[in-house]
Amino acid sequence: MSDEQRNTVWRFAIIFIIIALGFVAVLAKIIYIQTVERDEWLKVAEKQVPTLQPIKATRGNILDCNGRLLASSMPQYYIYMDTRVPALHEKNGALFTAHIDSLASDLSRIVGGKTAAEYKSRITQAYRRGEKRLKVCNNRINYLQRRELEQNSLIKKGKYKSGIFFEDQHRRIKPYGVLASRTIGSIYGEDGVGNSGLEKRFDKELRGVDGMSSIQRIGGRNESVTIEEAKDGLDVVTTIDANLQDIVENALWAKTAEKHAKWGCCILMETQTGYIRAIANLDRDEDGDYFEAQNHAVQRVEPGSTFKTIALLAALDDGKIEIDDTVSVSRQPWKYFTVQHTDAHPMDTMLTVRSALAVSSNIALAKIITRSYEGSAKKFVRRIEKMGLMDSVYCEIPGADKIRIDIPKDTVTLSKMAYGYSVELSPMQILMFYNAVANNGRMVRPMLVTSIQQNGETRKTFKPEVVKSSICSKSALKDIRSALHDVVWDSHLGTASVNRWRGRKAQSDLVSIAGKTGTAQLIIPGRGYSGKHHRITFVGYFPEENPRYTCICMIEDPQYPYDAGMDCGSTVRTIAEKTMAYTGCYVYQDGVRVLDKRN
Repeated sequence: MSDEQRNTVWRFAIIFIIIALGFVAVLAKIIYIQTVERDEWLKVAEKQVPTLQPIKATRGNILDCNGRLLASSMPQYYIYMDTRVPALHEKNGALFTAHIDSLASDLSRIVGGKTAAEYKSRITQAYRRGEKRLKVCNNRINYLQRRELEQNSLIKKGKYKSGIFFEDQHRRIKPYGVLASRTIGSIYGEDGVGNSGLEKRFDKELRGVDGMSSIQRIGGRNESVTIEEAKDGLDVVTTIDANLQDIVENALWAKTAEKHAKWGCCILMETQTGYIRAIANLDRDEDGDYFEAQNHAVQRVEPGSTFKTIALLAALDDGKIEIDDTVSVSRQPWKYFTVQHTDAHPMDTMLTVRSALAVSSNIALAKIITRSYEGSAKKFVRRIEKMGLMDSVYCEIPGADKIRIDIPKDTVTLSKMAYGYSVELSPMQILMFYNAVANNGRMVRPMLVTSIQQNGETRKTFKPEVVKSSICSKSALKDIRSALHDVVWDSHLGTASVNRWRGRKAQSDLVSIAGKTGTAQLIIPGRGYSGKHHRITFVGYFPEENPRYTCICMIEDPQYPYDAGMDCGSTVRTIAEKTMAYTGCYVYQDGVRVLDKRN
């Protein structure tokens, strides 16, 4: 082998040895990293993993029928400061020193809560400690305050020089305050899950879908990178009219406050559609002030005499009685087995069925219903069921009570059911029945929501729903409507007509109203029914000749003296007059009031 060949072999050998040694070195390093330095490198790797953070979707709005906000999520902000940013520490903190006074002054002026000196002291101490996330102030600021703060000379330099940054929090607000507050509902936390009312019923639509972002190290700085955009919640359009709601709430508040009542409830429904245009619930607190605490509109109670219309309609439609049949009543109680029935307006006379409803005679109703259904109480309840009243899903409010009309086991219970005891209905269910009477026998479901929208475009529409096309025969309906007319307009017998001093109850010169009063004794725990504590009601529709609206007013435990017709009837009259004026249903021609055919 020549010298040149030997040199070539040696060169290849040396290269091979170098490569082998390098491979061995790399393999040794890998083994060393995977064993000795494993934990340390795992910690480094963890630091490099992007931190995932949710992007909160903005909750949708709840709107009235005219597009006005009833509930909305408004952005508010917390102010934070990273006092460690290098720019604030360069040149012995020249930037910080030059701007701290103006920053503290603007915070005190715009945000408030502390003096400029207090803000300066708080920020300076955090700066010396090197706090990464100083919460500059505890209270949140709104968008306009943020914009004004962003004009500060230090904040204008950006968060990587000033250390100042804002974190948004969406707060649920109700621009109209307590208006329909209980029906609109509430949410858990500042912007969480629907807790009650429409917020709960339509939580899925309102909540939207959260997005996702990650905090990544880019260019030596932590940056938020959006992975998936949030999908904001949809808007819920209600049937409520904010102006009518204001009318109803003010009328109810005035009467409940006047009577120092425990609570009051009032609902205004559009007759043909079932749209709830206003719904008010007021509870009295320990100081005597009223606020929305419970949704009494969907909580069942013993209805008292408003149930008499239901009982009589059943008997009329079953052919058990005629509207002009007569029944005797007396000043003395009528004893039926173990129960004594008494009248609030005792008299010794013969009443027609029509006038028995007008004067709201318990004795007359007890006699009529027991004679009609004695031995067949089941048929009485089944006839009421056929009217559609037992419909369990009657509105969008979660937790609404179902009606309770049980088949009585004895005729004594039946006699009490005739005038509204041993049965339970919510004000909304009572209203639904009377609305059917006003709507030519057509029962529609009370509605609170008409559509779901996204950015002003309708995604889903809810149409009026017919529960029962006809609750009774035309003749029975005609008879019961004539009796409800007398309740208001028979000035001799009608419980909602005039009082003994000729003071008007539900009677009005501006709009004709028909309806029914109701008074029920309250049960006092441990004492039973009390003759001194009552629940009073008036439910009616207007204008009587062509009903546009049906309204119920119920007041719990008013202070004596009280009268269902004078208190609740006059409240509905006030609502009716203002509603007709607002909606423009009537015009005047040559000084004469006529129905506006355009409406």
